[in-house]
Amino acid sequence: MTTESLTPRTVRPPAAPAPVLGGLGLFTVLLAAALPLVDFFIVNVALPTIGTDLAASESVLELVVAGYGVAYAVLLVLGGRLGDLFGRRRLFLVGMAAFGLTSLACGLAPGAWSLVAARVAQGASAAAMLPQVLATIQATTTGPRRAKAMGLYGATAGLSMVAGQILGGVLVAADIAGTGWRSVFLVNVPVVLAGLVLAVRAVPETRSPRPEPVDVPGTVLLAASLLTLLVPLTEGRAAGWPLWTWLSLGAFPFVAAAFYAVERRADREGRTPLVPPSLFALVSLRRGLLLILPFSIGFSGFMFVIAVALQQGAGLDPVAAGLALAPLAVVFFVFSLLGPRLVARYGTRVVTAGAALQGLGLALMALAAWRFWPHLGFVELLPGAAVAGAGQALQLPVVYRVILSEVPPARAGVGSGVMITTQQSALALGVATLGTLFLSLVPGTGMRDALVTTLLVQLGGVVLTGLLSLRLPRTVV
Repeated sequence: MTTESLTPRTVRPPAAPAPVLGGLGLFTVLLAAALPLVDFFIVNVALPTIGTDLAASESVLELVVAGYGVAYAVLLVLGGRLGDLFGRRRLFLVGMAAFGLTSLACGLAPGAWSLVAARVAQGASAAAMLPQVLATIQATTTGPRRAKAMGLYGATAGLSMVAGQILGGVLVAADIAGTGWRSVFLVNVPVVLAGLVLAVRAVPETRSPRPEPVDVPGTVLLAASLLTLLVPLTEGRAAGWPLWTWLSLGAFPFVAAAFYAVERRADREGRTPLVPPSLFALVSLRRGLLLILPFSIGFSGFMFVIAVALQQGAGLDPVAAGLALAPLAVVFFVFSLLGPRLVARYGTRVVTAGAALQGLGLALMALAAWRFWPHLGFVELLPGAAVAGAGQALQLPVVYRVILSEVPPARAGVGSGVMITTQQSALALGVATLGTLFLSLVPGTGMRDALVTTLLVQLGGVVLTGLLSLRLPRTVV
């Protein structure tokens, strides 16, 4: 017997297995990803009914949309950081439960201002829930499983934005149990209850191995930056562009510069700021974020403008106005499922091809509006909507995957929060800029020419997206 055999050995406990997101868990987080995006767009076709029922002015109705979008955008990065710190599953459950309660508050709102307050709270709840979706996917999947999950996330996100508008029209017209417009919010409650049950069973807990405390100065300055930009742009036209809107826009670059300086100093000192400037050293993230800006501005602006034009100009009811975009939604879903296979073969040039298709679709819709107005509906928009849907599906899921492809799992919450904040801010900007352009043109040029002009402006944004796609890394890891 050797001395070595008599020497006691230290028995190390086996390492805990890495958390894995199964099929049911993926379905659950994708369901949660759909809810905030559906709710951003679901009110577009319900706004006229809300205005009539609650005697709300145009500026208050814009706050119903903007209050949700701004609160959502301002708090997203903080939501990602809190998930890293306290556990993503925990924040996911808290955010989802709060989203259900605030949706109930929206559906039961007795007046216009109580609806605005509930929408702000609903946006804050979404900001706690949504960053955990992408962070969980990043932390619990690798290789082909991550590529598939990210592709499904992109498909869910894009489809939700279109389906929200269609669903809103159907629910308002159905007037379930006399609820009218309130059903567009109340429908969330049973979905949230089912999601909570599934999440408890199927979503694994993950968190950053080295969580950092909340960056309070960065959080305050980021919120101030987004507020000084988004609030005046969304409320300025309806309020008549008073002095405060111009002062706010003038303050924006200075507040944004202060935010960058504070974050850079924290990064250099070895602390983890809310938005680490070092994160932008990742080429895929930096270039992907730059591309998602014009894409999202154009997408949300188009959805808002087409809803107004079809109802107030073409005289369609909410169902017909929503269903006019059904070809876009169906084709988007089909082509988004083909995306991962095409990316594996052709790389990110798929995004460039998608931009070309989207541009062609917009041109066809502009031509249809010019030729057939005011008889514009499902049949007239079908060719353009179908082609545009295919183009959008070849862009959005791929760009999501590109942006997060190099983000390490330890920074998954921060990375996903930055990406979704950029997208959500751009969605709010789209409604503010293209919506303002359209509504400002209507009195002078008429609804048809205003719609065609706005679609052509968006076409310019699609051209920019196509050019930016040429700078993406050719392959996606």
